[in-house]
Amino acid sequence: MYSFKNDYSDGGHPLLIEALATTSGQMTEGYGEDHYCKQAAALIREQCGKPDGEVHFISGGTLTNLTAISSFLRPHEAVISAASGHIYVHETGSVEATGHKVFPVDSPDGKIYPEQITRVVAEHHFEHMVKPKLVYISQPTEIGSLYSKTELQDLRSLCDALGLYLFADGARLGSALSSKANDLSLPDIASLCDAFYIGGTKNGALFGEALVICNRALQLEFRYMMKQRGAILAKGRLMGLQFKRLFEDGLYLELADHANRMASLMQQGIVDAGYEMLFHSPTNQIFPVLPEELVLRLEKEYQFYRWETLDDSRIVIRLVCSWATDQEAVESFLSSVSRN
Repeated sequence: MYSFKNDYSDGGHPLLIEALATTSGQMTEGYGEDHYCKQAAALIREQCGKPDGEVHFISGGTLTNLTAISSFLRPHEAVISAASGHIYVHETGSVEATGHKVFPVDSPDGKIYPEQITRVVAEHHFEHMVKPKLVYISQPTEIGSLYSKTELQDLRSLCDALGLYLFADGARLGSALSSKANDLSLPDIASLCDAFYIGGTKNGALFGEALVICNRALQLEFRYMMKQRGAILAKGRLMGLQFKRLFEDGLYLELADHANRMASLMQQGIVDAGYEMLFHSPTNQIFPVLPEELVLRLEKEYQFYRWETLDDSRIVIRLVCSWATDQEAVESFLSSVSRN
């Protein structure tokens, strides 16, 4: 059964596997201090326009969110997140397990808006309550929507006014950057966020995320916190090698663009077949609204997630395309949808 469940079921891109295989016999420094990690970090700093930024390679998204947020905050400080945010819904309370409360705000489109942040801050106004200190966003959001440059600038301005950090989860940042609906560049994100990460796991790497800390005040002794959280990989070069290759010759955005194009093809085909979308997604996740009998039949041929039950007869499913999604598989899926 062909899987449209996620964008990390596939292995690593062949060029990354080749880089790992051809250097396997080399001996390098450990714990991310090797020359491959340093070269990858230099490439990322250059492409972010942040020569004074720190780049750290961490094995997965949850560990990156956990390590970064728990390091940036003092014990009494808290996070503001969309109710659909990954740290609130899908990370087993890992941030809260470190003692930092997460305030969820309702968000039908997956995004947080300034008035919501202002309200949470106003409601937590003295030392008998935890203090909101960090705004957590995802680009793209959990439902595939995008922050525009104006929206991110507005969040930055508010965070500056209220003394808050702005942190962006970039597990699918490649999909956002390569989307036709996107107007933000990598340097834009680096200039507007205190920290963010560039996802590799969901965009061609075997594993690994590149955390970029732009705010120099948050860089202090960060590796101590990484070590304490188990986030320093002894064979760190395995991530450095992959990100070095991803950020050479535009491969990172090339892979993300393929995922977006396959998702767009699938989305348009489903609409042409007469079905609705929960909302239009400009990235590599789409959310069709289908009759339950069609969903049951498709589940015999393909893997995907049931996202939401709208009523007795309609189901929202999530379909995700990746750097490796086969166009023939997309066309086959659309053919199955049209046969209903």
